[in-house]
Amino acid sequence: MSHIAIDARIISSTTGRYVERLLHYLEKIDTTNTYTILVKKKDQQYYTPTNKNFSVVVADYKNYSFNEQIGFLRLLNRLNADLVHFCQPEQPVLYRGKKVTTIHDLTLLKTYNPDKNWLVYHFKQLVGKFVFKRVIATSEYIITPTDFTKKEILERFAVSSDKIIRTYLAAEMKSTAQEPFELPSRRFILCVGQQSEYKNIKRLAAAHQQLLSTHPDLLLVLVGKIDGPAQKNQRLFELKRYKHIIFTGFVSDQQLNWFFSHTSAYIFPSLMEGFGLPGLEAMQQSAPVVSSNATCLPEVYGDAAVYFNPLDVDDIASTIDTVLSNKSVADTLVANGSKQLKKYSWQRTAQQTHDIYLRALNK
Repeated sequence: MSHIAIDARIISSTTGRYVERLLHYLEKIDTTNTYTILVKKKDQQYYTPTNKNFSVVVADYKNYSFNEQIGFLRLLNRLNADLVHFCQPEQPVLYRGKKVTTIHDLTLLKTYNPDKNWLVYHFKQLVGKFVFKRVIATSEYIITPTDFTKKEILERFAVSSDKIIRTYLAAEMKSTAQEPFELPSRRFILCVGQQSEYKNIKRLAAAHQQLLSTHPDLLLVLVGKIDGPAQKNQRLFELKRYKHIIFTGFVSDQQLNWFFSHTSAYIFPSLMEGFGLPGLEAMQQSAPVVSSNATCLPEVYGDAAVYFNPLDVDDIASTIDTVLSNKSVADTLVANGSKQLKKYSWQRTAQQTHDIYLRALNK
């Protein structure tokens, strides 16, 4: 019997659905090994184990902080686990124990967030590059959610292809739906998630304004926490006098289901992604998906989406219009989405991850 620790400090973030579903199915798969799940203090009640072999320990350490490098390292050394799964590359670089690391994408290394202090952000990028390089060198295995991310890592870092294992994610939303509030129009396109620059919300909004000439009642609904980047977009859109754009703020899973199941099209305008889970969640609720053709998205969505150039506002608008104006195109996308979903399974993800744990432990 082995002791496995899982760094789940991101469990309540957008990427945290990966961690939560992984834990849910690992509990069903492994009743032998002992698991310690590490979460931030605010998330102590977020995840409650049902398998007696799983327990929760608080690890309240901020990413890329001195405390993460020293305090978290001390905690890990006290735990003395046979294997640690870091569900993100942010980790103590001096940790010497066996570990596997999930790298979702290389966004930190490829983008600049103008909402952050320039000097601080670029220093963080320098630290990030060192951490990524160190993590890749010292992990037994690297887990990525797509072949695209695996390819990017191989191109940027000196690492054997055999060390990087792709485990796809999946969509598994609850079936219940609840209307969050009454919209000024029942016809809308939808985008879910944060609004950092690389998410490309500004170009999506500009494309939406073009669509109003032929679809005057069409809303653009932006679901997600109204943080700094979202507030910045709100101010910009007001300044430009954009019409019919709704910022919902945080919504529950049931409310999100309602948006997915009632939207005329789900739009994914991102310039870069590690997987693109919301598009699959939209497919699960029978929404046609219109997506950027950037990075991993065509790999994940296949023929269950129509694609646009995310840097071309006219192309974004015309591609969305193709779906809005042609029911047969929308119906084909919904049918293809149902088939595409069958390629993905959280249980398979957990089983593959468990197999990686066993391989790492036996190295």
